[in-house]
Amino acid sequence: GRAGPMERWSGRVALVTGASVGIGAAVARALVQHGMKVVGCARSVDKIEKLAAECQSAGYPGTLIPYKCDLSNEEEILSMFSAIRTLHQGVDVCINNAGLARPEPLLSGRTEGWRTMIDVNVMAVSICTREAYQSMKERNIDDGHIININSMNGHSVVPQSVVHFYSATKYAVTALTEGLRQELREARTHIRATCISPGLVETGFAFKLHDNDPERAAATYESIRCLKAEDMANAVIYVLSAPPHVQIGDIQMRPTEQIS
Repeated sequence: GRAGPMERWSGRVALVTGASVGIGAAVARALVQHGMKVVGCARSVDKIEKLAAECQSAGYPGTLIPYKCDLSNEEEILSMFSAIRTLHQGVDVCINNAGLARPEPLLSGRTEGWRTMIDVNVMAVSICTREAYQSMKERNIDDGHIININSMNGHSVVPQSVVHFYSATKYAVTALTEGLRQELREARTHIRATCISPGLVETGFAFKLHDNDPERAAATYESIRCLKAEDMANAVIYVLSAPPHVQIGDIQMRPTEQIS
């Protein structure tokens, strides 16, 4: 059965951003398997609707609620949180998973691509975090959890010009997660903050980065045996399962064969 450390999350509400594909979809599924009400958001919800149907027919104890939201638009984020308050009281767990890389080097990149990365990888994470905290605070939730999906690129800069700006946004996530931990402690709450920093995970990520070069994208994942989205979902479950006095700050995980 479901008895064990995840039991206290049963019936509670988790928001997962970027839930239509990759890590977000795997995390959403795992939380539904553990009986949570999961609001999964993305710009297009058809894939989340399909996943919700799969979860239902598999008989998972939780539910997946698809929500259409463009995370680069603050108004849409705020109205999503408002809808969650109305329909499900509020957010107990916030998984800031949505993120993207555009191939824009520092010497020649387009401002547009940089701005998109800032908007989604940094601003949306910060807005969702603030709104999730306010949601917890107004309901006196003292055991909530905010998990940021970071990257090993948030800990070291690799000599690949196409990911330098992306790396800067992930360094920001590293700083934001630690700043958040400090503020939560100052606020005398037991709400926890964690980031999970994977190396290469086999998702559609590289295909978006190298969108005009699918061969290069495919090669990214074929060179070594990569992490799977499920490995990330397992890490999220581990983080949420830690006893209340244990705060996991950062899980750094790479494929065993990865070089950098």
